[in-house]
Amino acid sequence: MRMSANNSDGPDDKATFGEYEDDLRKAEQKVAGEIDPGARAVVVAVCVLVALLSVILPHAGEANGLDVLTMSATAHAESIALPSRVFVYLLVIFGIGFSVIALLTRRWVIAWIALCGCAVASVAGMLAIWTRNTVGVASWSEPSGASIGLILGWFAAIVLTFHWSRTVWARSNYHLALEAERRAKAAEAEAAGLALQRKSGTAPLDD
Repeated sequence: MRMSANNSDGPDDKATFGEYEDDLRKAEQKVAGEIDPGARAVVVAVCVLVALLSVILPHAGEANGLDVLTMSATAHAESIALPSRVFVYLLVIFGIGFSVIALLTRRWVIAWIALCGCAVASVAGMLAIWTRNTVGVASWSEPSGASIGLILGWFAAIVLTFHWSRTVWARSNYHLALEAERRAKAAEAEAAGLALQRKSGTAPLDD
């Protein structure tokens, strides 16, 4: 008399492998949402401090970054143009605010927002410096040139853009590698499960 092997372990094996794959997917999603800037965190922190310093230093004539932000009487007296205001706002919001939040939370999305904002701030900073060296249209008088605060802020925005881009790009590559590893492990687990099922289904027991 021949008895077939008990195949009741098949569904349990599938459930186990399914739970294993779900755990890998959750771990992948958690890691993919985080960043590890490593030594770049020190450079970003220094750039944030430089950006903070640039806000209180003169941007044009006697107008500093705070005057540009609030568009005070000093800023009006120095004929601060729109590109300078846009640059300072972007530098404070993204170069300082989102960069600090990204360093504290290590969230990939925040780092991506900081990257985009700093990139736009770099362009705005270039335009701001250009406007400070352009002859005024109304009075045809040359305005006061860009001061140390504006130049430092622009430099900080450029460096932040570079380092955030490297951090975000490295995280994207790591995410792809992690996903490929998860798929390979899932394929190995599925192959092992199929092998066990074939073995248990083709090994009859003789009485």
